[in-house]
Amino acid sequence: MKAIFDFLRKLRDNNDREWFNAHKPEYLELKDRFEKWISELIERTADFDEEVRGLAAKDCVYRIYRDTRFSPDKTPYKTHFGAYIASPGGRNSNRAGYYVHLEPDGSLLGGGLYCPDPALLKRLRQDIYDNIEEFTSILQEKAFVKEFTGIDDTDKLKRVPAPFPADFPQGDLLKYKHYDVVTYKPETFFEGTEAIARVAEVFKKMYTFNRFLNYTVDEG
Repeated sequence: MKAIFDFLRKLRDNNDREWFNAHKPEYLELKDRFEKWISELIERTADFDEEVRGLAAKDCVYRIYRDTRFSPDKTPYKTHFGAYIASPGGRNSNRAGYYVHLEPDGSLLGGGLYCPDPALLKRLRQDIYDNIEEFTSILQEKAFVKEFTGIDDTDKLKRVPAPFPADFPQGDLLKYKHYDVVTYKPETFFEGTEAIARVAEVFKKMYTFNRFLNYTVDEG
């Protein structure tokens, strides 16, 4: 992992095709190491979430090449390694899963559903409304509260959306546009022989959260 962070720092300072092509053999070796690490993480995660067992790491790991067609930032490469562990399909799954993001000074672990489509978002809010006691109990689990600061409040609505009553006591939980959580970690968290166990332990804390969300995804 230290070699990956070192490479990403150099890439951040030299984010152009000429530098990357000159260092591509190093990148390919590190990418292979990362995929093997993710493969082990998948198997460890499957100890508590059987649905991810058998996922191929190559299907979970994101490309390092950026899509710059509609972005003002034309730097060609991402400055992080990322992977999304969710079944089926890995990074292309529409189900709640487990996310690894390795970036110098910005590494994190996350999970849940980021930017669900409008139809799914509507169903999520309805299921949360209909099962509010179950959902709040998940958010109040001691391990969950200790690890995560709360649901992603990016673009959060200011009012309870229709058709839900404006005075619903837990109406704040219906205002989200994303139902994902993150926890930031230092680089040292991902280094050493126990790193996979540490990451899997974080993922385990979000398992019931993902399971609740996936119930909605799967019935749609």
